[in-house]
Amino acid sequence: MQPASASRSVVVTGGGRGVGRAVVERLLRDGAHVVAIELDEGALDWLAGHPRALGVAGSAADEAVTEAAADRAEEAAPLTGWVNNAAVFRDASVHTAPADEILDLVRTNLAPALVGCTTAVRRFLATGTGGAIVNVSSHQAQRAVPGCTPYVTAKAAIEGLTRALAVEYGPRAVRVNAVALGSIATERYAAYLDELGPDGAAQVEEEMRRIHPLGRVGAAAEVASVIAHLLSDDAAYVTGATVPVDGGRSVLARDPEAHDT
Repeated sequence: MQPASASRSVVVTGGGRGVGRAVVERLLRDGAHVVAIELDEGALDWLAGHPRALGVAGSAADEAVTEAAADRAEEAAPLTGWVNNAAVFRDASVHTAPADEILDLVRTNLAPALVGCTTAVRRFLATGTGGAIVNVSSHQAQRAVPGCTPYVTAKAAIEGLTRALAVEYGPRAVRVNAVALGSIATERYAAYLDELGPDGAAQVEEEMRRIHPLGRVGAAAEVASVIAHLLSDDAAYVTGATVPVDGGRSVLARDPEAHDT
């Protein structure tokens, strides 16, 4: 891989808003060239005029889109990193939805990661210099939330994909890791609180305080800093890992016998 200070390019899917935008912003501050893939073309407007940022509008599950993004990244600088962040938050339960609908929803969240990994691995192998992939997962991959079966299933599969690719391509200098997020303050989270009204929002925020040992939801920039580290050569001996970025949510055991502190 390229040293952190060298000219390099990274592709970030879902890079127009939320965590994806924070990742793009962090990588740009670190000096990288960044290509952001975003389904909503308007969400890429903020990239206009930045000398090291490009946007590609389209689905991250479309190989033609990911290949176009890789082409543009390689035109700017050697492609050394890829972040699979794109996700769709829509769910269903097996007692109310047909199996085909559940499978379609699983595919909606799994396909962008699989397609992104496919493009990235092939490009890294073609150059012979390796590279790093970070897949964005969720605490739900290990701790399921009722009513979220497709999302839980897809994220668990993404963590399995991460391990499989790390094992297969590690000998060829390709590192693959994942970050498992807790609740993160994004535009989507803010809109959710707004829909609840002041009382409902206060109740949710108090519950979030209780289920995250750090006592709060995370900031998108905090996720971006971990992803930037995993992409860098400072993490050169880390692969196949799923790193929790969840304020301790995944390790908290709420128990009626717990002592108040």
